[in-house]
Amino acid sequence: MACSLSSTYSLDPSTVKYLEMGHLMRVYKYPETGHLMSVYKPKKVLRTVMTVKVIMETRWIVWLSKANKFEGVVDIREIQEIRRGKNSKDFNCLKQELSVADGNCFTILYGSEFVLKTLSLSVDTKETAEKWITALEKLKEETLREPTPQIVKRWLKKQMYSIDTYSTSITLKEFKAILTEANFKVPSMKFLKDLEASKCLNLETLHNAYNKLMYESQKQILEEKDFLLYRRKSPGFSVVDLEHFQKFLLCEQKDDSAADLQWVKELMQMFIDGNSKEKRKDPEFTDTQFLNYLFSKENSIWDTKVTEYREEDMCYPLCDYWINSSHNTYLTGNQISSNSSAEAYIRCLRMGCRCIELDCYDGDLKPNITHGKTFTSKITFDEVVEAINDHAFEVSEFPVILSIEEHCSTEQQGYMAKRFKEVFKDKLLTEQAEVFETQLPSPMQLKRKIIIKHKTNGLKQTTRKEGHLQIWDPLDEKWHCHFCLNTDDKFYYSQEIEEDSAEELESAEMHLSEIWFHGKMENRQAAERCLQQYCAETGGMEGTFLVRESNTFAQDYIIVFWKSGKCNQIRIRSNEVGGTKNYFLTDSHRFGSLHSLIQHYKKRPLKFKQYLTDAVPNLNLHEYQRWFYSSLCREEAEEKLFKVPRDGAFLIRGREEPGSFAITFKAEGKVKHCKIQREGRIYIIGTSAEFESLVELVNYYRKTPLYRKMRLRYPVTEELLQRCSTVSTFVDVYGTKYVDPSEIEASVISVKAVYDYQKSQPDELSFARGAIIHNVTKESQQWWRGDYEGKVQHFFPSNYVEEITKEELRKLEVLKNNPLKGMCKGVVDLSKCSFSILPGMKNGKEFVFMLQQDDAPSFEIAASSLDYLYEWESIVNKWAVSSHSRILNTRLSERDKRKKDKIVHDDMLALVIYCKSKSGEKKKFDQHYEFTEVRSFDEELAPIDEEKFVEYNSKALSRIYPSRERMDSSNYNPLPYWLCGCQLVALNFQTPDKSMHVNKALFDLNGKCGFLLQPKWLKSPLSKPFIDKTVEQTIEIRVLGARHLPKPSRNIVSPFVEVQVYGVHENNTLKTMVVSDNGLNPVWLDTPQAVKFNIYVPELAFLHFCVCVEDMFSDPHFLAQATLPVKGIRSGYRSVPLKNGYSEDIELASLLVHVSVNESGAGN
Repeated sequence: MACSLSSTYSLDPSTVKYLEMGHLMRVYKYPETGHLMSVYKPKKVLRTVMTVKVIMETRWIVWLSKANKFEGVVDIREIQEIRRGKNSKDFNCLKQELSVADGNCFTILYGSEFVLKTLSLSVDTKETAEKWITALEKLKEETLREPTPQIVKRWLKKQMYSIDTYSTSITLKEFKAILTEANFKVPSMKFLKDLEASKCLNLETLHNAYNKLMYESQKQILEEKDFLLYRRKSPGFSVVDLEHFQKFLLCEQKDDSAADLQWVKELMQMFIDGNSKEKRKDPEFTDTQFLNYLFSKENSIWDTKVTEYREEDMCYPLCDYWINSSHNTYLTGNQISSNSSAEAYIRCLRMGCRCIELDCYDGDLKPNITHGKTFTSKITFDEVVEAINDHAFEVSEFPVILSIEEHCSTEQQGYMAKRFKEVFKDKLLTEQAEVFETQLPSPMQLKRKIIIKHKTNGLKQTTRKEGHLQIWDPLDEKWHCHFCLNTDDKFYYSQEIEEDSAEELESAEMHLSEIWFHGKMENRQAAERCLQQYCAETGGMEGTFLVRESNTFAQDYIIVFWKSGKCNQIRIRSNEVGGTKNYFLTDSHRFGSLHSLIQHYKKRPLKFKQYLTDAVPNLNLHEYQRWFYSSLCREEAEEKLFKVPRDGAFLIRGREEPGSFAITFKAEGKVKHCKIQREGRIYIIGTSAEFESLVELVNYYRKTPLYRKMRLRYPVTEELLQRCSTVSTFVDVYGTKYVDPSEIEASVISVKAVYDYQKSQPDELSFARGAIIHNVTKESQQWWRGDYEGKVQHFFPSNYVEEITKEELRKLEVLKNNPLKGMCKGVVDLSKCSFSILPGMKNGKEFVFMLQQDDAPSFEIAASSLDYLYEWESIVNKWAVSSHSRILNTRLSERDKRKKDKIVHDDMLALVIYCKSKSGEKKKFDQHYEFTEVRSFDEELAPIDEEKFVEYNSKALSRIYPSRERMDSSNYNPLPYWLCGCQLVALNFQTPDKSMHVNKALFDLNGKCGFLLQPKWLKSPLSKPFIDKTVEQTIEIRVLGARHLPKPSRNIVSPFVEVQVYGVHENNTLKTMVVSDNGLNPVWLDTPQAVKFNIYVPELAFLHFCVCVEDMFSDPHFLAQATLPVKGIRSGYRSVPLKNGYSEDIELASLLVHVSVNESGAGN
């Protein structure tokens, strides 16, 4: 029996639900007037009292200063958790405010990435706090349940408010700004006038213009022959009436719910405007409304019934399940330099993870959790245990496994066991579920239990040396932190860690790079004309300003600002006291720099009770910058760049063409150029990235990669060029001076894959992005041949690869077996170096050793302490050609003694019931093994091809973890391990990659409880999924269009879509063309033929949609994705709601695709 839509969706904002919610908000007294609260900010010492309220029209939580200015905004859609009490580090400033009760405090955690943002608040009473928490939770639930038309209206209101808070109307120029921010390149103002004749748009006319724009851009989709059967032509337009829409749902969409005509009516009314006459009769869709429905979440490709929890599946032994598992759970990023956080445990647990990892090391008195010998920060064992206790069963009642990687002394292990018992209490599993057991208990038997996984024998010591050191860079004359690793005779070091790539400026000169600084202007009148012209163009916001040098008083400046339709000028005085220069308007407020003075008066009013607001940009600000060359030809620029032996070197030069510039930079050892065009007051790089000045452009690309991973780093100044000419620098980090890899036989042509590709014919290659194909021959423009992974001269599409030079190939081969992979900056061959410890201080560092090869430049490395220097000396010195160390041999021999294995504490042993970590001969399965043991394998060492391993997994647990060489926290493909029955396939949850997308898709099944029953055939010794090629299902896909794609940078995106099946025997890829400069409503009708995917193992096959964007250099970048188990895919013209890399929903973002699902190999 079909259910009513009203039980799932709120059909209109005026329905009873919304009235009840509005009543609830009025009872809690905060929706419009707000409530005074204390706001606690991260890393701030003091709290701030502000007004906090909810804007119901946009579903924003905002906090406002006394000047009624927004200090921050939280979109209720992004709330992940509301936490009671002082359970946030933001409350650290409360140490001296004991009067603030715990019950009066709460924290809102929000965001769409792995690391969440926080808004920590306290109110006057516990009752008020509870009312806020309850109301916000209900409001969040209601907001997420809203139908798509209501979400669109809220989105439009948010755009209006982004122009001007509480705005009721916007101009056409402001509409253009909204569309640009929404990823649509407006061709002209005439284009907007054709959309909407009115010069001033309210919410209703804006909504109409939006609908018209979306329809006009995508109406060709409705010309599909399938749609013509359901559209009834009327004079001047066509409609889809109730009868034809029901027929469309039943015949085209294969939707059985459409047999209920009332259900169909409710669905149609959801997309018809509330004032429309269609509400009072059998509804009819206009083409616009029908198209809006097709792209909506209500038309989703996913069948939500497949996701439902199945209680009957939860009574089997633990070894019969795939269990959602995390690796290095405490990390928020890479394995070298990221932060460790108890919040990472909470995030993983709330994402459904049921097996988390604790890497425990001795602390001063109590254990710490960290990634040993790296730059990663430490957190206390106690705070992690408290966090696990509070959040272990928030989203799932089924057991949590704590996988302990033990590095602690026996004494501190005893403390760990004690804290487990004290904190977890009866949640901690301390005895078997049944007295006489012959197999593992079920998840149902272990509900709300925490299981300890730990070794029960000796703990081995590691012999590989790794850790952080500082390396001297003679080019910029600075020490830089690096993660370093020594294996045998190779010394590897990573890219710089936690390095501020911005050029250091003296505080007194910071104003020179600010857009509001206009330097020396002709006179007072010239400054006022500049301000008046800008205000005339922008509408003249009160407080719009610029700063100029005084023409009358040397060393002084003038603020020119707009107030009440007039220009006002005020003098900034300066003097020098005790060798320090001060800037001030009044004697009572003095500042150490012009920059800090202006920042102050943006937050505090001038004596005219006016804040400084919008800055008049100085379009010629670049003329003050040392990286700017007004007249430099392309060849001269290249000559300068070639003198600087570093990627990231750059300059900007003027071109002969008026209003045209070029940025010349070095990346991947090559000099590249990119045009910058000035249009009016805007500088444009690429096709759509807009900046108010060249200074803003440079500052942006210092923090954001301009080309692949390269950020602007070294401004090419005359001083830098002089230094490069006089200093011998250690420049070629992969060069033969310090690296002597085996000579590589360079083929005629080698190429690198820029996209994944799956073969569709036996004579084709399959490869992943980044693969290197050798001996390439160009058979045709579209298809080339090459050698890869033992396959000789197989075909591959030429548009999936790019040619690489011999030098690039050499570097890639050096990296191939590099433990740091892509994070490596350099490798030193110790067997060709001499080693010496430098006496005294060296460039400000005390504990420095040097590597030297013949007449090559020295390589200077600093340790943080004398003991740490000894540790590295004892390792590195073994491989060096000769040693000039002054360390006593007795000290070295003591440090080289073999340490005895540590012993596991008896109290810890008593807590290990079912997950006894097996060490030693883990790959031997021919001898007896207990069902209570767990065997852990590095991804590269797991015996997935052995039948006995599959048999083992049918009785006991195995855990797979990423290779230690994945320093970037990347993930391996989990499918091969799931397919051989491994239960604990641990991934780095903090990394937004395809492996995590698939992991999330798998464990969204069974109600997201973290346990998924493996199919019975997987336990059969006859099962051979890697060999069996029986097609169980086929899926045919066409991509038609998209809406509301995200805009991650300044550029309007140029998207394309890739579709793959992620599973066994992947055999095809769909890739659309690139649509230029349109992420709001692109259309792909260039591929009329559907691409067919064969499905061999439906239980472990995932349909992966990946939306990518091409940048100005034609390089692809991830934009959005959707990953879905094929078992829940629905046929027809379907919307694919898109998610970000962390699998969080992106508001309104979707694809429209046509899907045809054929069971049991039908259609083959």
